[in-house]
Amino acid sequence: MTGFPPAEEELVTLANWQDPPSVRWAFRHMREIIPSQVVPRGPTPSPLVAGGQADLATVGTERLDGGDATVEQVVADTFTDALVVLHDGKLVAEQYFADSEPTTPHLLMSVSKSVVGCVAGVLAGQGLLDVEEQVGTYVPEVAGSGYGDATVRDVLDMRTGVLFRETYEDVDAEVRVIERSMGWRPRREGDPLGMYPYLATLTRPDPHGGVFTYRSADTDMLGWVCERVAGKRMADLVSELLWVPLGAEHDAEFTCDAVGSAVHDGGMSAVPRDMARFGRMLLDEGAGIVPAGWLADALNPPPDVRDAFGASDNEAVLPGGWYRSQFWFVQTSRGDAALVCLGIHGQMVYVNPATRLVVAKLSSWPTPQSVPHLVDTLRAFDALGVALQGPH
Repeated sequence: MTGFPPAEEELVTLANWQDPPSVRWAFRHMREIIPSQVVPRGPTPSPLVAGGQADLATVGTERLDGGDATVEQVVADTFTDALVVLHDGKLVAEQYFADSEPTTPHLLMSVSKSVVGCVAGVLAGQGLLDVEEQVGTYVPEVAGSGYGDATVRDVLDMRTGVLFRETYEDVDAEVRVIERSMGWRPRREGDPLGMYPYLATLTRPDPHGGVFTYRSADTDMLGWVCERVAGKRMADLVSELLWVPLGAEHDAEFTCDAVGSAVHDGGMSAVPRDMARFGRMLLDEGAGIVPAGWLADALNPPPDVRDAFGASDNEAVLPGGWYRSQFWFVQTSRGDAALVCLGIHGQMVYVNPATRLVVAKLSSWPTPQSVPHLVDTLRAFDALGVALQGPH
C-alpha cells in the first residue's frame, strides 16, 4: 500500500487482508478496510513509570526444536510489530518494528475475546448477568438454535456443543462463513447479512458442558448477551467498564458488521501500551475494575475445567493448561500458571503473577497459527520473568 494511489498489485482489500504479505499493513490499518466503532478513552491516562531496562539480548531460552536463543532473538524471529514489557507494574522494555509506533493501533484478533470476557465479569459483578442462566433467556432470537439452552458459563469457557469448526485453512469451515457474514471477507450469495443472524443458524450436535473446543462463535454469542443485558453496544461497554477506568491513553476500535454489531471474537484494535495496561490490571487482581473473584475463579477453576482442556487437542501443545472465562492458562517452569490472552497471527498479552511480568506482543505471523512461534514465545517470556524476578 505505497504510492498515491498504490499499484493495483499492492492493494490490500477485503479479499486479501488476512493473507501474506498483506497482514502486516492490514493489522495496523483496520479502519481503512472494515467499518469500525471507536472505543473512547478517558481524560486521564494512567502513567507507565519506567523501572529500569530489561536486556532481552542476555536472557536465554530454549526453543521448541531444542535450540538455544535469547529473548531478543525470539522476538525478532516471530514477526513482532510491537513489544511492551512491564515488571512489577513498571515499564522495562519497549520495542517497535516495521514502521510501528507507540501511537499505532494494532488488530488484537482473539485477544479481543479476553476483553469481552472481562466485560462479562464486570456485568456479572454488577448483578446484570447470571453465568448459570441460559443464553436463550437473554437472547430469545437464538432460543431455537444450538445456543438456546447453553449457559453463559458454557460460552465463557467454550464448552458448548455447537457445531463450529475453527479450521482457518478450510474456506468452507464455519469460521470462514461467519467472517463473510460479519464483513471480514466478501459475502457470498446465501450468507446471512450480519453476525447475529448467522449465530442463530448454528446447530448443536453435542451436549453442552463437554470437552473444551475453541469456537470463536461462542465469544460472539457472549458479546451479544452482554450487549443485551446492558442495553449498550460492545464498543461503549469496553470504554465505560474497562478503557476509561484503566487509564488507556488512546482510543481503541472495534470492527463491525453491516448492521453495526461489533466483531467480539477478534475485531478490537488498540495501541500496545494500552494492552500492557490491560495486562497490568489483570496482574493486579482486577485493580478494582474487574471483580477480583472473577479472576481468582479463572486462575483456580473447578477440576472439570482442567479435565475438559486435558481431553482436547490443545493439551499436546500446552500441557497442564486450561481455558476459563475467555483466558488461556499455561504452565510455567516454576510449576505455577501464567494467564495468557491469545490471538492468531501472534497476538498476545502474557501475565505471570509469580514473576510479576506483563508482556504485550503484537505480531503479524504470515500464517494464522504456528506452534513453534507460540511455544518459543511463551518459553521466552517465562525465562524473562524468572530473570527479572530472581530466585524464589
